[in-house]
This record gives sequence, C-alpha cells and structure tokens, in this order.
Amino acid sequence: MKIKKLETFTKPFVSFVKVTLEDGSTGIGQMSTYHADITAQIFHKQVCPWILGKNYEDFEDIENLILEKEHKFPGSYLLRAIAGLDTALWDLKGKLKKLPVVSLIGGNPGFLKIYGSSMKRDIQPYDEAKRFKTLQDEKGVSAFKFRIGSECGRGKDEWEGRTEEIVRLINKELDISTSKLVDANSCYSSEQAIEIGKLLIDNNITHFEEPCPYWDPEETKKVTEALEIDVTGGEQDCDFRIWKDMIDRKIVNIFQPDVMYMGGLTRILKLANMISKSGFTCTPHAANLSLVTVCTMHFLKAIPNAGKYLEYSIEGEDYYPWQKNLFSKHPFNIIEGNVEISDDPGWGVEINKNWLETSDYNISE
Repeated sequence: MKIKKLETFTKPFVSFVKVTLEDGSTGIGQMSTYHADITAQIFHKQVCPWILGKNYEDFEDIENLILEKEHKFPGSYLLRAIAGLDTALWDLKGKLKKLPVVSLIGGNPGFLKIYGSSMKRDIQPYDEAKRFKTLQDEKGVSAFKFRIGSECGRGKDEWEGRTEEIVRLINKELDISTSKLVDANSCYSSEQAIEIGKLLIDNNITHFEEPCPYWDPEETKKVTEALEIDVTGGEQDCDFRIWKDMIDRKIVNIFQPDVMYMGGLTRILKLANMISKSGFTCTPHAANLSLVTVCTMHFLKAIPNAGKYLEYSIEGEDYYPWQKNLFSKHPFNIIEGNVEISDDPGWGVEINKNWLETSDYNISE
C-alpha cells in the first residue's frame, strides 16, 4: 500500500503529521517540538518528495532513503521532521492491525511508573519541595527530578548557593524512600561535577544527568568513572556514530535518547537494542506532555532494558502554555504514581479538532 498524501498542522511549538494511504487509511504523528514551524518546512521540502508513492510498510527503509537522498543534511532538523513521518506510520500500522503500538513492538498496555520532572530553575528550593510533596500526597508519585546549576551555565549556578540549598532541602523534606534525581543540563566542568556529585551522594540523589557539556564526552566520562552514582545523558544526540562511541567507551551509566530528536520510534528501537546488547539501561528523555511522552510510554513498556520510570513533566500552562488542549482527551492521568497505556489502536490519542482547525495547514500529495 502506497503513501498518497502527507498533511501538516503547525503552530510554532508543535506540528502534527497526518499520513494517508491509497485506500484512505490514516495515521497521526508529531514532529519534535520547538521551532516546529521551521521543521514543517523541512518536512515538505526534504522528506515528502522522497516518500510519496512509496510502499509504507518498511519504515526503516523509507527513512534511510530520505537520509541518503538528503545526505548533505545529516543533522537534527531533518530527523525532527522524519519523526513526524515515523510516528504517523506507527499510528497507521496500529490502526490497520487494531493494536496499540506497544503491542506491535513486543510489549503490553498497562501501567507505567513515572518520575515527576521539574523544568524550573527560577523556583525557590522550598517551593520546589512543596510541590513535590503535594504530588506525592495527591498522586502517589514516588520519584522526582529537579534542576541544579544553570543550563549550559559554564560552571555558574542559577543564583549563588542555589544548588547546595535545593539538594539538601529536597533530601530533608522528602521521605528517604522517594527516589531523587537531578539534571545539570551541561553546566559543569568535570572537576566541579565531581564535587557536586559527592554532595548528591551524601543527600541520597541517585541520578546525575548531563553533568558536563554534552558535546565534550571526555569530561562526562571523568565524572562517570569518579562517582558511585548513575551518571546519565544522551538526550541531545541523534547520530548513531556518536551513540556507538558513547556506548563503547561507557561515557555514562544510563542512556537517555529522545524519541523525537532521534527521528522516531523506528530509530530509537534500533538504538535501544544497541544499548541493551552492551548491558546498559535506557531511560528516555520526554520533557513535555505532547505526543513525545505518549510515544515514549509505548516504547518504554516494550524494551527489555527500560529504566525504572517514565519522565513526566510536572509543568503546567505557566511554563508550557502551548501544551494546552493538544488532545481531545488528556492521555496522562496519574494513578498512584503511574500513567496508563490504553489498548486503543495506534498511539491511542486523538488530536483536538479545534487545535487542528486553528493551525497552519500544508499538504504534499
């Protein structure tokens, strides 16, 4: 069955893709968030021309064809666009077979434990602890990640003393049974990160994410080798050559690819297999409540080397106003610290019709 047309529905932060086959069958996917209006242009100019009229069934082959034809453009934007195609094709396949995507890739619907992921650095430590405790009491969430340092901060804190204060306060305020994770977002040198890591260990933090600039893996490797704590990373990376090097040289303990940055489910499944064969854990990055978290839920429930938790952003409209009303029905209800993957076909979600009607529309056919 051949691909007949590809439609996009775009706003600055999000672009959804609708794929239609010759027989009228359809699937819905999403390109990676942020500057999605730019990504949508790339989609119609550098993705669609190579796949219209192609058989849809071998996802890896048609996606490799795009990468071969666009070999002068091996970077992130092209893969962010391909993610829209790939996730739409998986949704289509699930609907044709009347199965959720998780079942197509070897898993089962059901519950998945989350960690509440804070995106804020401007929040006071006490206020961060307070909202964690509220989520723990009301939703049963038993793991949380918070931010330390400053994003790509060249060694500087968001404000002086914030990291030390929030690390100690979160440990004090949350029960010892609560898993505690931090993300430095490429802030520190290896020397700084090792000293911070000792503070983390003393305060029952178990996960130290992206301690050093991700583009300097030698620095991260020093931290991994120096500390008895899970040093994690990989969310920014999308090139298999880089991933092979990271795995072979054990740059981190836990690998964190992003399904959308990687170019979709097909490529991240291939990567998860590489990570698994080397004996490492895969805990994907999923930093907002768009389709990226839905896709990550299905992915995480199916792979053998999945981490303990799904990353679940706890930010609302004040931080992510563009998340509002993406779906006709909210797919992320938390029950006793878990989200549920339904047995509905495909991704099991429906995009809000009003959102689609008020978006910028384009079609290639």
